[in-house]
Amino acid sequence: MVRLGAMGDILHALPAMTALRQAHPDWVIDWVVEPRWQALLAAEGKTGRGKTRSPARPLVDHLHFAPTKEWRKALFSRQTVFEFMALRSALRAGKYDAVIDLQGAIRSALVARLAGCRRLIGEAEPRERAARWLFSERIATYGVHMIEQDVELVSAIACDRLSPVEPWLPVDPVAEAWADEIIPPVTNRTAVLINPGAGWGAKRWPVERYAAVAQSLVVLGCRVLVNVGPGEEPLAEVIVRQTNGAVTPLACTLAQLIALTRRIGLVIAGDTGPLHLACALCRPVVGIYGPTDPSRNGPYGTRFIVLRSPESRRDHTRREAPEAGLLTIQPADVMRAADALLYPESAS
Repeated sequence: MVRLGAMGDILHALPAMTALRQAHPDWVIDWVVEPRWQALLAAEGKTGRGKTRSPARPLVDHLHFAPTKEWRKALFSRQTVFEFMALRSALRAGKYDAVIDLQGAIRSALVARLAGCRRLIGEAEPRERAARWLFSERIATYGVHMIEQDVELVSAIACDRLSPVEPWLPVDPVAEAWADEIIPPVTNRTAVLINPGAGWGAKRWPVERYAAVAQSLVVLGCRVLVNVGPGEEPLAEVIVRQTNGAVTPLACTLAQLIALTRRIGLVIAGDTGPLHLACALCRPVVGIYGPTDPSRNGPYGTRFIVLRSPESRRDHTRREAPEAGLLTIQPADVMRAADALLYPESAS
């Protein structure tokens, strides 16, 4: 399997891959991924080969790493050439019967071709159209959501009729112990995780509005945690300041974020990896959407409420300012959705 990144896209692929693993428990299934996303597939030091699968690596037999973003910074350096050739050798040694490109990009298709496999399967209409000419088998997909499309693609390996299932994510004992310290196993307070960041500005709901929601949740008696992604410290500082320090900012590793999210009662976020992680772990979510289409890459497989203005239109242009429709969503709207998920008996 080739799905190099990013976080949300890998999480969208996991229901399909878990269904394939359940259908074929004895198959050898390996995965090529960017090193930074390892924790979504295996705990630290559990990348495979020589040991049976376990909760620390429940889905794949072995991980291959392709740091393509680093390669592009120094394309012809000795280190890049060495790593590229090492990956090629490892993939050829696998003697794979089939390779699936779940990413549909030129770079992922080129990595897939390194395996030298006769069957290279990809979408008939991939994300980057030129990638289709690198596939030996092109599969038409009809699902609306990316998860459904990935299931259709994976089903082509052995003509299975797979359906999305709850994905298997690794359990990292060290991260789980850390999360128990943050949220004790026995507690009478509901923990809510807020993620104010986003991949680009047009998807980012104003941080001051996240702060207003956080303050309302504190008043309700919730414990509010703020996920602090790389470079997002200023966003967390605004929320801490406007709530007079009543929230807890956390800069987690990916393994820690997985463990923490397992213990969360509600996640509030935009179209980001932490929101899709919450869905993969079947945690309730409030999704705040603007220029991206929730029918294609919104919450899936859990209890959720999506807030999106009728004025919003699909647009992946990486503008810095929040999209106009996103700005029509108010903190009161988010709190109504949060109440409905936190207290469903009251809503009914």
